[in-house]
Amino acid sequence: MRGYYFITDASLSRAGNLCDVAAAMAAGVRVVQYRQKQGRSRDLAAEARQLRELCRGTRFLINDRVDLALEVGADGVHLGQEDLHFLEARRRLGPDKIIGLTVHNLAEALAAQAMGADYLGVSPIFSTITKADAGAPAGVALLAEIRRYVDLPLIAIGGITLANAPEVIAAGADGVCAISAVVTKAEVRPEIEKFQRLFRPVDQ
Repeated sequence: MRGYYFITDASLSRAGNLCDVAAAMAAGVRVVQYRQKQGRSRDLAAEARQLRELCRGTRFLINDRVDLALEVGADGVHLGQEDLHFLEARRRLGPDKIIGLTVHNLAEALAAQAMGADYLGVSPIFSTITKADAGAPAGVALLAEIRRYVDLPLIAIGGITLANAPEVIAAGADGVCAISAVVTKAEVRPEIEKFQRLFRPVDQ
């Protein structure tokens, strides 16, 4: 999961989810998460199926909705602390699907690791406008603390920009998500590629 972690946001996107995900694929993104809170289930399923086809060869995850993930054949789900409990999600999805969990402190991170989460989203690192209930920013200190005790891949999210991403990566993030820094731009692919370059060895 190293590199840029892409999450859709139709409310911020200039081009729409399909164009954004196509651009993300072209930029070499390895994980795409479909996050869409509003809309009828059949409409969400239709869009998710289209995105699933675009993401062949890349992990395609659904935010929150285990039922939608099963319906469209997604690779797994990403769950928040207030969503369906991890163990119930695992029961429904089976042993082979990916389940990521958002955590806001070390205790949640340790609990998620003990339950068998595949990766963690550490949030919010900085103040963010893309998620109203994200909570108070924790800064890179929390990320570094979790990195000391947790072996799972860590995806940092919340207020991340090209300016602060290097310190986030240095603190232990395996991946970063910067929604507003990408999907609000006229050209999504080059913006993602700027983040991707931060993960490459300095001699490349």
